[in-house]
Amino acid sequence: MSGQVTSTEEGPLEGVLVSAKRAGSTATITVVSDQQGRYRFPRAKLEPGQYTLRIRAVGYELDGPRTAHVTGENTATADLKLRKTHDLAAQLTNAEWIASVPGTDQQKSVLLNCMGCHSLERIVRSQHDAAGFLPVLQRMAGYANQSTPLHPQRRVAERPEGNPESVRKQAEYFSTINLSSAPAWRFPLKTLPRPTGRATRVIMTEYDLPRPTIEPHDVIVDSEGTAWFSNFGEQYLGRLDPQTAKVTEYPLPNLKQGWPTGMLDLEPDTHGNLWLALMYQGGVAKFDRKTEKFKIWAIPPDMNHDATQQSMVMPGRSDVDGKVWMNDAGRRFVYRLDLASGTFETFDPFRDVPKGRPHSVYGMKADSGNNLYFMDFGDQNIGRVDAKTGKATLYPTPTPNSRPRRGMMDSQERLWFGEYGANRIGMFDTRTERFQEWEAPTPWFAPYDVALDRNGEAWTGSMVTDRVLRLDPQTGRWTAYLLPRSTNIRRVFVDNSTTPVTFWVGNNHGASIVKLEPLD
Repeated sequence: MSGQVTSTEEGPLEGVLVSAKRAGSTATITVVSDQQGRYRFPRAKLEPGQYTLRIRAVGYELDGPRTAHVTGENTATADLKLRKTHDLAAQLTNAEWIASVPGTDQQKSVLLNCMGCHSLERIVRSQHDAAGFLPVLQRMAGYANQSTPLHPQRRVAERPEGNPESVRKQAEYFSTINLSSAPAWRFPLKTLPRPTGRATRVIMTEYDLPRPTIEPHDVIVDSEGTAWFSNFGEQYLGRLDPQTAKVTEYPLPNLKQGWPTGMLDLEPDTHGNLWLALMYQGGVAKFDRKTEKFKIWAIPPDMNHDATQQSMVMPGRSDVDGKVWMNDAGRRFVYRLDLASGTFETFDPFRDVPKGRPHSVYGMKADSGNNLYFMDFGDQNIGRVDAKTGKATLYPTPTPNSRPRRGMMDSQERLWFGEYGANRIGMFDTRTERFQEWEAPTPWFAPYDVALDRNGEAWTGSMVTDRVLRLDPQTGRWTAYLLPRSTNIRRVFVDNSTTPVTFWVGNNHGASIVKLEPLD
């Protein structure tokens, strides 16, 4: 199927996403119009049938037929006419809201903490005044990380109260950017540009998951091309067959009744087994892909508290010494599990640092000696725990207040990571102990994770922009791919077995998995 996208205002439109979904299918295919406004779906991507069409182009909406019939014999033609939208606000990404609202960068940076459960649109469309926001902020602090509007979950442990003056200022600021004092916003709405050039040469497939409450936080692909995902809000490991779009779920038991459910980090070991960090359930699990059975290690009772939270697990080098690393985000500790004995060791990597700054481990990777490297998301450090001595060392990133998170270790033992607070991606060479940073081209992108592909290009995603960035570190060239709909990105993954490589990500708030195939 092919056609041309035009509007009265611009004529042929480049960078318009055209999506097609066959009746009865759970997969949506998306392509992007070129400089002449032309788009084309390869024949192999569309089976015969009736298709519903939709577009994404900020400032526009589809004007005219929204269906097309594909026969499988002749190429179907569907020219698309766009008209200006009457509700631009409904199309804005989180990044566009941050760019639009008034305020200093320091004031706006607080908004980066308000997208884990819902979009920023909830804030700007609200009508709370400053006083009304205070109990709202207090209530929000009591929800677990896994919460969404469809599946809110309360924390069991009370979070430490924030600085009252900071909370008051936050409430006052929020009341200046919402609809509490006027029926319409008193600031112009700003938008990001549509894709151009290389960013239009891509095919995307979005697979719907069986329930809207599924939160595919981490998505990885095994050597057979099967996609696996952790469910951030429910006690299931998921499996997606990309050929058939069939989803299989493997349930895990609740270890702590009454605590929030769901899991986060999903990591393979050297045998291809899958490990899961069980968040507030307090432990880690190994899934044997051959037997399809779980083995679970619960945190021992004397270490297991109301705030215990395993968001990370690192089994990748357990073949070296038979030990698996994990974190406790609720207590700022690092644990190490001895697989032979089932015993746990505790490390406090922040014991000797000055007080007064927040710290948290979010992102763990091991080198060839199973020495642990971690991202200090609460602050600005890359940390190392020596596997033999237990000594912890912190390396500050060149850009302060960078809030590094997630990441991967490449074959040269270079650690790549997102700098959420600095709008950069970073690389720490663990052998030379030197950093390199690249600033994202999109304001307020806030990189969440980084994956390096076999060609040496770095990929990152964002909870903020609905975009995927691709960086050539040698030239500094960036490519920004826009995704078909609002996509809350967490973990990013690159499948290097395909040519070109294939990028995978879960839509954590959209109950879907996205496969992005660049055409170069």
